[in-house]
Amino acid sequence: MQFSLGPLLFYWPKADIQAFYDAATQSQADIIYLGETVCSKRRELKVDDWISLARQVAASGKQVVLSTLALISAPSELKEVKRLVDNGDLMVEANDLGTVQLAWEAGIPFVCGPAINAYNADVLRMLLKQGMTRWVMPVELSRDWLMQLNQDLGSTRQQFDVEVFAYGHLPLAYSARCFTARSLDKPKDNCELACIHYPTGRLASSREGQKVFNLNGIQTQSGYCYNLGNEITGMEGLVDVVRLSPEGLDTLEMLDRFKANQQGQAPLSLQRERDCNGYWRQIPGMSLVE
Repeated sequence: MQFSLGPLLFYWPKADIQAFYDAATQSQADIIYLGETVCSKRRELKVDDWISLARQVAASGKQVVLSTLALISAPSELKEVKRLVDNGDLMVEANDLGTVQLAWEAGIPFVCGPAINAYNADVLRMLLKQGMTRWVMPVELSRDWLMQLNQDLGSTRQQFDVEVFAYGHLPLAYSARCFTARSLDKPKDNCELACIHYPTGRLASSREGQKVFNLNGIQTQSGYCYNLGNEITGMEGLVDVVRLSPEGLDTLEMLDRFKANQQGQAPLSLQRERDCNGYWRQIPGMSLVE
């Protein structure tokens, strides 16, 4: 089983991004994803910067994947995605079917990201024909669902890797509207890049005090932090790659804890006011089974 660091979902200053990936090259991660997946207005790093940083990380011996936007809404965004696809030597993570088409036309393999609604064997077989080599399971699906899918796939399952989002605020939905800007009474076209002031998103709680959502620009995330650190033994034979989503430098410490608990010998201490793992257990996503 391998461990990956997913693409950075939040908007950080360039120096913080560089510091994180400098540390990530020394971490226990086997695979590192880089790139902007949420909003094209986040330009601390431009396309050439992401490609350059990706090659820098790859030089450390890590497998590197360039991640692409999940919501392409303008020709300029499509042009930037095409530049990522045409980088020359690095694999891409497609988070939109338009990117799948670009990768297929270029004849390069790709990772099917969690933003693509690939739920059944027929869709995965279609994506395989287009060049998919790894599939990141949509975050709301369960272990039981994955077990059934493996049966439906039969021998086809051996043709690609399965990756599961196992730590971080879950990316639940995308919208053309910017929720962070709206919460600050700013229009999207003049948002003043407000996301950069919320390095782990902006929490939206219910009147009862539940952490319902985390606002991250046009992305709506889970209010609680998903944590499958105690579920890894149950992934054996089902999951090839366990993904942790960067929340800060402490994510690298969490990666160490995940790896230390692969056989269940070092259980993580989960807290109801912070963590959830419901989707994996096929119960409401906000729930926590300890």
